[in-house]
Amino acid sequence: MRASQISIGRFHHFHLARQLEKRGQLDAIYTGYPRFKLKDEEGIPEDKIHVFPWLQAPFMARGKIGLDKWDWLDREWAWQANETLDLYVSKKLSEPTILIALSGSGLHAGRRVKELGGVHICDRGSSHIRMQEQLLNEEYQRYGICWSGIDSRGAAKEEAEYEQSSWISVPSQFCVDSFTAQGVPADKIIKIPYGSRLERFSPLHFKSSDNDEYRILFVGAASVRKGFIDLLSAFQQFRHPKKRLILVGSVTKEAKMLLDKFDHSLVTVAGLVPNIKLKEIYSKAKVFVLPSIEEGLAMVIGEAMACGCPVIASTNTGASEIVDDGVEGFIVPIRSPMLIADRLQQFADQPDLHQRMSQNCLARVKRLGGWDNYGSQWSNFISQIGLL
Repeated sequence: MRASQISIGRFHHFHLARQLEKRGQLDAIYTGYPRFKLKDEEGIPEDKIHVFPWLQAPFMARGKIGLDKWDWLDREWAWQANETLDLYVSKKLSEPTILIALSGSGLHAGRRVKELGGVHICDRGSSHIRMQEQLLNEEYQRYGICWSGIDSRGAAKEEAEYEQSSWISVPSQFCVDSFTAQGVPADKIIKIPYGSRLERFSPLHFKSSDNDEYRILFVGAASVRKGFIDLLSAFQQFRHPKKRLILVGSVTKEAKMLLDKFDHSLVTVAGLVPNIKLKEIYSKAKVFVLPSIEEGLAMVIGEAMACGCPVIASTNTGASEIVDDGVEGFIVPIRSPMLIADRLQQFADQPDLHQRMSQNCLARVKRLGGWDNYGSQWSNFISQIGLL
């Protein structure tokens, strides 16, 4: 049997699809992304990409049309986008396949696959949904914000997928531990860490001068989940006459609330930047900081490392899969802004340490082999399933 995939967005799934296609193991990938957004997905035959964009595409564009002001609408819209994609795929499937479905989008399709004699793998890019909810609830309390929690329908559906699937795939040990803590058998979980696009990310070299800023970089959605409160606190405590915090990505209203109380003269909000332009931004940064409260394995960590930028990341980012503490950067506990500030100070005060870790980053990423190692691990697993 070959593999089919479901992913409401791009995420890591199109990297996986390219890898499986290269190895002759891809049957199809189903997505909520509109086709015009997938023009650069080289390596995947167009007839193997099946789009169902009718709810996800307008959901992605809701900010441009002024429909992003109501949490209840976001919640309902996101639920319907995932549910309708799932139902669509369940009706399209007619032969056995190994279905790798992003969690929240594969309950109905997974059930159909099993009826046909295939296999359902629930692919979860974050921690167990109950662990995720617990961590986020604690974090919203730190912000003094009342949070309604994860959509109960989505949480129930994901737990049903965990139960229904033959395996649950995750990208990091942090995720594995979150599932076993919730009573999921360890032998049901497969860990396959993500890769990085080495063909797109590599260091650019610039002439340095005494007027250069000391740039601390954050890439992602500045939000409660990303530990934004700790990022700002650490940056405030860090002592350097030319320090600057660069924020690349969207800024949520909760993060903006904090940022508005901050000295904006030291912060650059770059907003959304095309992925292809990130290489220059990573290369100019001194340190990349990601203090997330919860996520599976942030791909931006590998991107930064591929550009020679040392990393400071929390234990809950999955960074431990590709960063050894004290070698390519530093791994810190969640909610530890003082320790992040201390690590930033180490980098600033010890240029040799920064240079050594920068070289270690390049060497580590080279050993990881881009997305090929990720693809090989998936390919081997799929082959094993076919022999069962």
